[in-house]
Amino acid sequence: MKVADTVATMREALRLVNRPLGFVPTMGGLHEGHLALIRRAQRENSTLAASIFVNPAQFGPQDDFSTYPRDMTSDLAILEDEGVDLAFTPSTGEMYPDGFDTRVEVGALSDCLEGKSRPGHFRGVATVVCKLLSIVRPDRAYFGRKDLQQTVVVKRMTADLNLGAEVVVTPTVREPDGLAFSSRNAYLNPKERAAAAVLHLALRTAARLRGEGVADPRRIREEMEKLIAREPLAAVDYVSVADPESLEELDTIDGPAVASLAVWIGKTRLIDNLSI
Repeated sequence: MKVADTVATMREALRLVNRPLGFVPTMGGLHEGHLALIRRAQRENSTLAASIFVNPAQFGPQDDFSTYPRDMTSDLAILEDEGVDLAFTPSTGEMYPDGFDTRVEVGALSDCLEGKSRPGHFRGVATVVCKLLSIVRPDRAYFGRKDLQQTVVVKRMTADLNLGAEVVVTPTVREPDGLAFSSRNAYLNPKERAAAAVLHLALRTAARLRGEGVADPRRIREEMEKLIAREPLAAVDYVSVADPESLEELDTIDGPAVASLAVWIGKTRLIDNLSI
């Protein structure tokens, strides 16, 4: 596996690769969710590239940038074991050199849900993904559905800016109790880890209600919030029942819908979603 830590060396390494080229952008802390992306990308492409970059631009002042899980040696070993051909591991200074003064904004899709709770988050996401796609120029880029709003924002940006990559969204990978794999799960102590199962239970409640014919999103949200409130270690940031493409909250469900939530488990904020 070739490892490149500068834009110049990454571009040089990409010059002669076989196409199609698949790309999996990550912030490290690799887990089974990342491996699912890597394995699908490997099946569907001749060459596979991945990046490891903890992007400071998508963290707010109260976020966990300084404590976000980092283990470059372990992550690179995992990428190599999985057969990744090229790993891009830029420094913050390489991605945001002195004088950097350009940001990518993706309108209304960035303002709700995560964007409302974390102002500026999707500006940081869109900017770094735009840069990565411009550097790597993949045929396909792979993202997990757990970060649903991110996938919607990235798809819109990629289409609007004609970046050329097909954005492939893969199903959420879950632990046996339903908790979605996330690098932030490592923050949870045993009691918090057990409490975190309430996220998936709330989403399953939404799916059950919809399956029973409930079309009132307000009732579904209320039932989700009631369930979460019964877990002493959990605190709701938001609960949503929205259109899966526009992310606008629904007044009634007469077509596709997605239930999503952000919940604090102790000091750890977790997100998840489920089509209902």
